[in-house]
Amino acid sequence: MKEIEVISRQHTEFINIDRLVQQCVQEAGIGRGFVQLFVPHTTAGITINENADPDVVADMELILERAVPWEGGYAHREGNAAAHVKASMMGFSELVLIEGGRLQFGTWQSIYFCEFDGPRHRKVWVNLVGQDDSNG
Repeated sequence: MKEIEVISRQHTEFINIDRLVQQCVQEAGIGRGFVQLFVPHTTAGITINENADPDVVADMELILERAVPWEGGYAHREGNAAAHVKASMMGFSELVLIEGGRLQFGTWQSIYFCEFDGPRHRKVWVNLVGQDDSNG
Protein backbone atom coordinates (compact mmCIF):
# COMPACT_ATOMS: atom_id res chain seq x y z
CA MET A 1 0.00 0.00 0.00
CA LYS A 2 1.12 3.52 -0.76
CA GLU A 3 -0.05 6.83 0.62
CA ILE A 4 -0.68 10.07 -1.26
CA GLU A 5 -0.59 13.40 0.56
CA VAL A 6 -3.23 15.92 -0.46
CA ILE A 7 -3.16 19.50 0.79
CA SER A 8 -6.42 21.38 0.51
CA ARG A 9 -6.38 25.15 0.49
CA GLN A 10 -10.10 25.90 0.68
CA HIS A 11 -13.02 24.93 2.89
CA THR A 12 -14.64 22.97 0.06
CA GLU A 13 -12.43 21.84 -2.79
CA PHE A 14 -12.34 19.15 -5.45
CA ILE A 15 -8.69 18.28 -6.15
CA ASN A 16 -7.71 16.27 -9.23
CA ILE A 17 -5.34 13.51 -8.10
CA ASP A 18 -4.88 11.66 -11.42
CA ARG A 19 -1.18 12.53 -11.67
CA LEU A 20 -0.43 11.40 -8.11
CA VAL A 21 -2.23 8.07 -8.58
CA GLN A 22 -0.59 7.48 -11.97
CA GLN A 23 2.79 8.10 -10.34
CA CYS A 24 2.03 5.32 -7.83
CA VAL A 25 1.16 2.96 -10.70
CA GLN A 26 4.42 3.75 -12.49
CA GLU A 27 6.54 3.39 -9.34
CA ALA A 28 4.99 -0.02 -8.67
CA GLY A 29 5.55 -1.15 -12.27
CA ILE A 30 1.94 -2.30 -12.63
CA GLY A 31 1.06 -2.99 -16.25
CA ARG A 32 -2.37 -4.50 -15.83
CA GLY A 33 -4.70 -4.64 -12.85
CA PHE A 34 -6.46 -2.06 -10.75
CA VAL A 35 -5.93 0.54 -8.08
CA GLN A 36 -8.12 0.87 -5.01
CA LEU A 37 -8.24 4.33 -3.46
CA PHE A 38 -9.44 4.92 0.08
CA VAL A 39 -9.85 8.20 1.98
CA PRO A 40 -9.31 7.61 5.73
CA HIS A 41 -11.11 10.78 6.84
CA THR A 42 -14.73 11.39 7.86
CA THR A 43 -15.00 14.91 6.39
CA ALA A 44 -13.44 14.23 2.98
CA GLY A 45 -14.35 11.86 0.17
CA ILE A 46 -13.42 10.77 -3.32
CA THR A 47 -15.23 10.64 -6.65
CA ILE A 48 -14.73 10.25 -10.39
CA ASN A 49 -16.24 12.92 -12.60
CA GLU A 50 -15.69 15.23 -15.56
CA ASN A 51 -12.32 16.95 -16.00
CA ALA A 52 -12.99 18.99 -19.15
CA ASP A 53 -15.27 21.75 -17.88
CA PRO A 54 -14.39 23.28 -14.48
CA ASP A 55 -18.01 24.39 -14.17
CA VAL A 56 -18.95 20.75 -13.45
CA VAL A 57 -16.89 20.77 -10.24
CA ALA A 58 -18.20 24.22 -9.33
CA ASP A 59 -21.76 22.98 -9.86
CA MET A 60 -21.10 19.91 -7.70
CA GLU A 61 -19.87 22.14 -4.88
CA LEU A 62 -22.91 24.40 -5.25
CA ILE A 63 -25.42 21.55 -5.31
CA LEU A 64 -23.85 19.83 -2.30
CA GLU A 65 -23.95 23.12 -0.37
CA ARG A 66 -27.62 23.58 -1.29
CA ALA A 67 -28.43 20.01 -0.25
CA VAL A 68 -26.40 20.15 2.98
CA PRO A 69 -25.71 23.76 3.99
CA TRP A 70 -22.81 24.44 6.35
CA GLU A 71 -25.14 26.15 8.84
CA GLY A 72 -28.10 23.92 9.49
CA GLY A 73 -28.75 23.68 13.20
CA TYR A 74 -27.04 20.28 13.40
CA ALA A 75 -26.53 18.43 16.70
CA HIS A 76 -22.84 17.60 16.10
CA ARG A 77 -20.98 19.97 18.42
CA GLU A 78 -17.77 20.29 16.39
CA GLY A 79 -19.60 22.44 13.86
CA ASN A 80 -18.69 20.36 10.81
CA ALA A 81 -21.71 18.06 10.52
CA ALA A 82 -22.28 19.17 6.93
CA ALA A 83 -18.77 18.00 6.02
CA HIS A 84 -19.48 14.55 7.46
CA VAL A 85 -22.71 14.25 5.47
CA LYS A 86 -21.15 15.45 2.19
CA ALA A 87 -18.22 13.05 2.59
CA SER A 88 -20.63 10.15 3.08
CA MET A 89 -22.60 11.26 0.02
CA MET A 90 -19.45 11.23 -2.15
CA GLY A 91 -18.04 8.04 -0.65
CA PHE A 92 -14.64 7.06 0.67
CA SER A 93 -13.30 4.75 -2.04
CA GLU A 94 -12.90 4.32 -5.77
CA LEU A 95 -11.51 1.59 -8.02
CA VAL A 96 -9.78 2.33 -11.33
CA LEU A 97 -8.55 -0.21 -13.87
CA ILE A 98 -4.96 -0.22 -15.12
CA GLU A 99 -4.00 -1.31 -18.63
CA GLY A 100 -0.64 -0.79 -20.33
CA GLY A 101 0.64 0.85 -17.16
CA ARG A 102 -1.97 3.63 -17.42
CA LEU A 103 -5.10 4.44 -15.46
CA GLN A 104 -8.14 3.68 -17.58
CA PHE A 105 -10.78 6.39 -17.68
CA GLY A 106 -13.75 7.10 -19.85
CA THR A 107 -13.71 10.25 -21.93
CA TRP A 108 -13.37 13.31 -19.67
CA GLN A 109 -13.08 11.33 -16.41
CA SER A 110 -10.68 12.14 -13.56
CA ILE A 111 -10.31 11.24 -9.89
CA TYR A 112 -11.16 14.00 -7.43
CA PHE A 113 -10.30 14.18 -3.75
CA CYS A 114 -13.27 15.97 -2.17
CA GLU A 115 -12.45 18.29 0.73
CA PHE A 116 -15.37 19.45 2.87
CA ASP A 117 -13.64 20.74 6.02
CA GLY A 118 -10.45 22.42 4.84
CA PRO A 119 -7.94 23.65 4.52
CA ARG A 120 -6.13 20.55 5.78
CA HIS A 121 -3.33 18.07 5.16
CA ARG A 122 -5.01 14.84 4.07
CA LYS A 123 -4.06 11.44 2.75
CA VAL A 124 -5.35 8.88 0.30
CA TRP A 125 -4.39 5.23 0.69
CA VAL A 126 -3.52 3.53 -2.59
CA ASN A 127 -3.68 -0.26 -2.99
CA LEU A 128 -2.26 -1.51 -6.29
CA VAL A 129 -3.23 -4.97 -7.53
CA GLY A 130 -1.86 -6.43 -10.73
CA GLN A 131 1.14 -7.57 -12.65
CA ASP A 132 4.05 -5.78 -14.23
CA ASP A 133 4.28 -5.15 -17.98
CA SER A 134 6.70 -8.05 -18.56
CA ASN A 135 4.03 -10.58 -17.49
CA GLY A 136 1.52 -9.50 -20.09
